[in-house]
Parts: sequence; C-alpha cells; structure tokens
Amino acid sequence: MSKFKLVLGAILLGMVFSSAQNKQLLYDFYEIPQSQLLNPGARTPYRWHAGLPALSNIGIQVGTSGVTANDLFANDGIDFTTKVRERVVNGLSQNDEFGASGQVELLYGGFRNANRPNDYYSFGIYSEGFVAQYWPKDLAILAFEGNANNIGRRFSFNHIATQGELVNVFHMGLNRKLNAKWTVGARAKLYSSVFEFKSAGNDGYFVTTQGENNILRNSLVADVSLQSSGFQGIFDAADGEPADLASLLVNRSLLGGNLGVGFDLGFTRTLGKRSYLTASLLDVGFIHHNKDVTNYTFRGAASNEGIEFILPRDLNNLTTEIWQELIDELEQQLPFETNTDSYISLRPIKFYGSYRYNFGEPKGRTKICDCGTLPEEKDTTFDYVNAVGAQLYVINRPRGPQTAWTAFYQRRLGKVLAVKATYTADKFTLSNIGFGVNLQAGPINFYALADNLLGYQNIPNSNYASLQFGFNILSWNRN
Repeated sequence: MSKFKLVLGAILLGMVFSSAQNKQLLYDFYEIPQSQLLNPGARTPYRWHAGLPALSNIGIQVGTSGVTANDLFANDGIDFTTKVRERVVNGLSQNDEFGASGQVELLYGGFRNANRPNDYYSFGIYSEGFVAQYWPKDLAILAFEGNANNIGRRFSFNHIATQGELVNVFHMGLNRKLNAKWTVGARAKLYSSVFEFKSAGNDGYFVTTQGENNILRNSLVADVSLQSSGFQGIFDAADGEPADLASLLVNRSLLGGNLGVGFDLGFTRTLGKRSYLTASLLDVGFIHHNKDVTNYTFRGAASNEGIEFILPRDLNNLTTEIWQELIDELEQQLPFETNTDSYISLRPIKFYGSYRYNFGEPKGRTKICDCGTLPEEKDTTFDYVNAVGAQLYVINRPRGPQTAWTAFYQRRLGKVLAVKATYTADKFTLSNIGFGVNLQAGPINFYALADNLLGYQNIPNSNYASLQFGFNILSWNRN
C-alpha cells in the first residue's frame, strides 16, 4: 500500500518536464545518417557510415505547456500561494502536459549493397526513455481548496493520466531507390523494456452533497488503475550491491526484459528537378509485459455521512475503534487491489511528412541532379545549395494526437558545412526557432541541433528546450 501511495502521489503532485519527442531539425537533414531513423525512405548519399559507439546520437528534450518555473518563482511581488492558485491549480487544464524524453545511440551503422547499389542497409541499437504527465486539474483543486466550498461539484478521476518508460531498441532497415521518382524504406524493431508505468482511461468521481443523517454526504465512484513492469526487480536490486542493479539493467537492455516488436515505414517522392515530398510512420508496434509486473487497481463505489452521533449521549463513547470501523467499512466498499496480470502496451506511433523545394545549383556543376537512377550516376551529395519547405509531425498520446508544424530553410556552404534553421509551432510554444549544423571534416561527421533558441535567453521562463548531437564516420557516394 505504501508503494502505491508513493506512485499515486507522484502522479498527482509530481511536476516533471515533458516534450512531444519531435525532432524536426533532424528530419530530412539527410546529410546526417541518423535522419534515416526518422524516415527509412530518406535519401542516402553515402556508401557506408559508422557511428561512434555511444556518441553517434545523444539527445534530450524537456518542456512544459501552460506554466514555467519563472511563473512561480519570479520576484514579481505576488504571493507564492496566489501564484500556485491562479497559474497552476486554476490556470492549467487537464490537457496541459509535463515530462521529459531522451535517447542514446549505442551502435549504428549502414552500407550500400555492392551488387545492388540502389539498396542501403542500416542497423543499430539505441536506448530511449520518456515521462509524460498530464495535469490532474480536478484532483489538484480538491487537494488545494478542499470540498467545503465545492458542495455538489464532481471531481473527475479521468484527469489522471501518466506514462513513462525506458526501453532498448534493436533495429535493422532497408532503403531502396526504386526509380528516379521513388525511394522507399522499412525498418524492423525489437524492443527490450527495462521498466514502464502507465495510467490512462481512468474514470469515476468524488462529490460532496447534502446529507440526511449528518450535514454532508461524501460519495466516491472509482475505476482507476496503474500498470507497471520492472520496478520490483529494480527496488530489490537497489537494496543489494551496486553491481546487482547494474547487472539487472544490462540484462534487461540486452533482450532480458519484456519484449516487443514493431516497424517503421517511409518514402521520398520526387516531384521534379527541384522538389519532393517525404513521409514516414514510426514505432508501429507493441511490448508484451509479462515479467516483474505489478498492477494497482482502485475500483468500486462508496458513500458515507461520516460517524453519526447522538448528543450528548455519545460524548463518552468516542474511541479509536469507531474511526477504525469507518475506515474498514470504506475499504470494504472500495477495495484497493494489486495483481501481476500481463498486459500489452502499444508504442507511441509518430508520423512525419514534409515538402521541400531546392534552389541554387552549386558552382561547377555539369549535370542535372535527377539524371539517373543509380546513386553513382549523379552527384547525390550536394544537389542544391538552398532548400525551403514545411514539415508536419504527429504523435499519438493518451489524450489524443499532438501535432507540430515546422517551416525550414537549409543551406550548404561548400562540401564541408550544412546548416538548417526551423520555426516550429506546437502546444508547448509558438516561438520555437531552432538551428542545426552538420560538419564534414574528411571522413568525420559531426552534427549539433538545438531547439527553441529564444528560450535560452531566460531558461526559467522557457516552455521547451531540445539538444541533440553526435559523431559518425562515413564515406560519400562517388560523384
């Protein structure tokens, strides 16, 4: 029971940071091999690539919709309790989100098939995790104001929604250029879950009304559940030697955890000499949780008017047994239970789409970019100097899809440097300006991508931040 209270308390009161996991700077920045992870059908202008282990891709995103640290802690002369009441308790809605996501690439490589030069294979392993916490508005109001001034108001339990995980992903992809217009790709994934928790689709309410025997009557109807896997083993290992915990985490990361499968699909469609469309569907899959599972349920209905007293007769009969009888009665009517039933969790499906228009041919160019179908028949490394376009991102979340729109400009500076600037509008911010740079120094490829640059002027007042960087060794196609 105590562990459930800790978890439930974190759900209701924990204010962590969140993100939509959008990587708009990396998407279709095809000079960077990691762009294939966002679209297995992206262009592949290299013969082979190899990421530096654990350094080829490191990324983290944090954000919050609706409130920032500055809203609460700024020295503006407003009482802190007033800020919490107006900007958090009453200012946020049940759709406001807080959380975090991160990814570390452990291994990544790819190569072009010598016998079938239109085929490019890629493979790798990466770890990713995220936490997504929606604001439980009704329960926050009940905790802050109590029920004395909220007679007749139903406080809904469907505002409770949270999810988080840490998972290792093994993947292998195929990118194929079908002809001068179409490039398609697919990626198979095997998931090994380290831990997961989620609570969504909850229902029920708490309401206080006028009573019959006493002044007030409290009614509680609940259908609340929290599914989790992996935590009990981590708790047990944490009580032992540090090596025990490390061994457990490594084992679960290397296919010793709860397993699942999934796939990615994507394509690039050339519209002419200067423009093309792209689209991808990522993480269509599931994980079957049947190891180290602990689920918590709180279901039923209960109603009481407290303890009925007849004064002054019962003044001398107030004992702790009377209160315990009340508690036992409520627990019998509304039981709290745990189970170890296996369950399936669907992956957070993501969709990307983009339109791109290229212009400004590089100096000294002697042939048209799309003159042939084989990678070696044309200069696929630097087709145009400039590019502009728009991107769409959608991710499936417990409260429905979240979308983000991005406009971008990309420019190549010789054969060494490429930069990309973006403007993105989503639920976290309407002023997200990002900038990315890709540097090619011989065979060494380095990239760095940063979002919401305006927010760095005042980080406590920022709703969103994202940083991603990595190193690769690669060989470009022959020109």
